[in-house]
Amino acid sequence: MKTNAMRILEAAGIPYEIVTYAWDEDHIDALSVASLTGLDPLQVVKTLVTQATDRSIHVFCIPAPYEFSMKKARAFVGTDTIELVKQQQLRPLTGYIRGGVSPLGMLRPYPLYMEETIQLMDRIAVSAGQRGYQLLLKPEDLLDAAHGRWADLV
Repeated sequence: MKTNAMRILEAAGIPYEIVTYAWDEDHIDALSVASLTGLDPLQVVKTLVTQATDRSIHVFCIPAPYEFSMKKARAFVGTDTIELVKQQQLRPLTGYIRGGVSPLGMLRPYPLYMEETIQLMDRIAVSAGQRGYQLLLKPEDLLDAAHGRWADLV
């Protein structure tokens, strides 16, 4: 099985590993993924899709155990309000469903911001774009492939 995220990494010549896990509807959050895969929770990165006041979409990646700071995200994006998009909006905006949102291969290229502490990890795990599949790669490789920026988000 090959996802768009995998194809993007391969086209860019970026090495990655695939980590698989058995999932169910009650265990698709990033902390559950860490537990199911045996990975360090700080290594598993969750992808959050948000919408700003002007209706622009912004994507944020933070380590599983951390709490996302809406205040910091608003300041970084330069908007008055920012909200997580509703679950039913994920597929039309990104092509992905909750528990399978990858920062790579979305329907449109949205700005991506990665929590700066992710740089401390040798390798991180992000969704491959399908539930049950994680991509294990270097943080800087993900940043390059997704044309992202480092940010203080937690």
